[in-house]
Amino acid sequence: MSNISNLAYIHPDAKIGANVIIEPFAYVESNVEIGDGAHIMSNANIRFGSRIGKNCRIFPGAVIGGIPQDLKFKGEETLAVIGDNTTVRECCTVNRGTAAKGQTVVGSNCLLMAYSHIAHDCILKDYIIIGNATQLAGEVEVFEHAILSGGTLVHQFTRVGRNVMIQGGTRLGKDIPPYTIAGREPVSYAGINSVGLRRSGFSNDTINQIQEIYRVIYNSGMNFSDAVKKIEEDFQKTPEMINIVNFIKESPRGIVRGYV
Repeated sequence: MSNISNLAYIHPDAKIGANVIIEPFAYVESNVEIGDGAHIMSNANIRFGSRIGKNCRIFPGAVIGGIPQDLKFKGEETLAVIGDNTTVRECCTVNRGTAAKGQTVVGSNCLLMAYSHIAHDCILKDYIIIGNATQLAGEVEVFEHAILSGGTLVHQFTRVGRNVMIQGGTRLGKDIPPYTIAGREPVSYAGINSVGLRRSGFSNDTINQIQEIYRVIYNSGMNFSDAVKKIEEDFQKTPEMINIVNFIKESPRGIVRGYV
């Protein structure tokens, strides 16, 4: 059975799963769904349109489903979706979507640290870590296993590839391609995320291929378009190679430059 404090406010239309804990002074509005085994802590605020997955932990002061900080928002019904097993720490904010995408999505098994902000229509995949006070503007996309260290600022529409590591305090205005480390000021490519890749189970052969691909992209003297063509001609079409090539081709903002 769920353990819901009499001192919490739960709208009668909210859908609460089994074995949910809701502590005193939590606030849950209408049009909210909370999955089995979730833990909503004191003074957490779950607003209209929120969808909280199974076994999530929402810490004190967090606000899920707040209306977008976007002047184009006209009150349309949209969602803020949190996947299973995700932890949202103190005073983190996840705004719901606008008409642009209709929802803001945080995947499963993610960690959103204290005071981080996920703006309207962001799409975060699974196993992502967002560091303390990191701020994501609207319609940012972050792929699996990325880590954005504390105090990172991400410009709207920016994309962060899978298995990326971002140095704390970095300002991102360009897309960060998969499997890399980015940092410095201005932000630039700083090598591949070899430690993170090994921790994720990538083989030495795969890591070596990723390294060689990025040598072509950043050290060959070619522009990015020519580098991509050479990669497609010269490298085995592994999933990692295809992921890198497609990410660069599909980048609306262009990818980050190499370190000068």
